Amino acid sequence: MSLRVIVADDELQARKRLVRLLEPMPGVEVVGVCASAEEVLAAIPTSRPDVLLLDISMPGLSGLEAKAILAPGGPAVIFVTAHAQHAVEAFEVGALDYVLKPVTASRLAVAIARARALPTAALPRKARGGRAGLVLVDPAAIIYARFDGTLVTIVSATESWVTTLTLRDLEERLPPRFARVDRRHLLDLEAVVRLAPQPDGGYLAITRTGCSVPVSRQAGRDLRKRLR
Repeated sequence: MSLRVIVADDELQARKRLVRLLEPMPGVEVVGVCASAEEVLAAIPTSRPDVLLLDISMPGLSGLEAKAILAPGGPAVIFVTAHAQHAVEAFEVGALDYVLKPVTASRLAVAIARARALPTAALPRKARGGRAGLVLVDPAAIIYARFDGTLVTIVSATESWVTTLTLRDLEERLPPRFARVDRRHLLDLEAVVRLAPQPDGGYLAITRTGCSVPVSRQAGRDLRKRLR
């Protein structure tokens, strides 16, 4: 079945670009294009999307406020924005990914792959019972792991998996190059290509795959020393 996507951005050209990038992707169906978060919330009941591509800064409700309104078990949310400083808050409200503009086809494809890799039960339109089984993951493929308040998601360049392991469990099992960078994230330090300072004194770690991972102030200082 196709992954049903709603695109929301208050800028017409940004909406057109996202739609243009999504159209060639196999198994992706754009079921709505909105200019505001309010339009998105109104469209969800009839469009039944699996994924929302949301800008953050929009007139009226922001993308972050819209995500907070969504009921548990609602569509996965990928934020698409020109502003890196909202990444920490975005992941705290349960964002699946955080894509910075200008958006490239390859980076958007990674975000869509993460949505497609979510457990079936996480996509309400396709929800069904049954066990997902076991997946053996090569540590070399892992970019980071994220705790969303309930479960931990392990993220690679192209896929993601939900695990019952805690971040502490993973930290003990993974090689020393993995480190806790804040209370919700475990990161492969060898994957980091840039540290972007944030207004709160923390950082945003940009990885070689284009992922954005929030880093606390103290972890950022330690990480800078390790990365020299």
